[in-house]
Amino acid sequence: MTDDQTSQQDPREQYPQPEFPQQEQEHPGLDSEMRPEPDYGYETYRGHGRLEGKAAIITGGDSGIGRAVALAFAREGADILISYLEEEESDARETARAVEESGKRVVKMPGDISDETYCQSVVERTVEEFGQVDILVNNAAYQMTFDGITEIPSDLLLHTFKTNIIAMFWLCKAAIPHMREGGSIINVSSIQAYQPSPPLLPYSATKGAIVTFTKGLAQEVVQKGIRVNAVAPGPVWTPIIPASMPADQAAQFGGTSPMGRPAQPAELAPAFVFLASQESSFVNGEILGVTGGQPLP
Repeated sequence: MTDDQTSQQDPREQYPQPEFPQQEQEHPGLDSEMRPEPDYGYETYRGHGRLEGKAAIITGGDSGIGRAVALAFAREGADILISYLEEEESDARETARAVEESGKRVVKMPGDISDETYCQSVVERTVEEFGQVDILVNNAAYQMTFDGITEIPSDLLLHTFKTNIIAMFWLCKAAIPHMREGGSIINVSSIQAYQPSPPLLPYSATKGAIVTFTKGLAQEVVQKGIRVNAVAPGPVWTPIIPASMPADQAAQFGGTSPMGRPAQPAELAPAFVFLASQESSFVNGEILGVTGGQPLP
């Protein structure tokens, strides 16, 4: 839990509001180049031992939501393996530093989850390093805006599906045989699964598939004592925004939400801690919306 969450404060004014400085980045983007730089909870998150002795895999763990979750998990007592693209190495080093400062072990493993062999190696490396897999956070995703369906290149369409949903099949398939009773899988869906924006059609379609995947897999693996849930964020200030949108759109990002601003990654992390811990022991197959007031069905 963060200090900010325990104080009385207007949530609309808790973090920066648009208009942000106009900015664009090449995909996949870096936290360190964003203005304002995303808040991942370094100064505020306080752990309470909820994940002591556990080992977690976090894809896309270098930046954004993944970095915030890695920090929170470490401060709750977990060792972490973070998966990320090679281009994100500088961000990954910052995440690793934060985990190690929390007194926990971290393994950095660059690679592309759109490759099945790499997904298998992520799980194998985790077992080699930590002897177990207790938590799998399927966070990494690819997003790009398009002017219409006729403008979507086939290679990017396939890459979006392989990264966002097919990789989840591969990672879960590899991880579940190594997971003990009490294990937790947390997938990342989106408000886009329920309120799809036409310029994000490939991304939105994968996020809808993640909802179905989560609900179906949860019914299967609960028989092994493993729970599967998903977090559905609303707008969040992460590198995927300047890396996938025109600068003028990124400058206004999140401004039309009920909060009048996007979330900061630090505001998402407590939801992941809840779903990873035994505090949510009777929560399975659920989609937890962290949307700032945008309703989920």
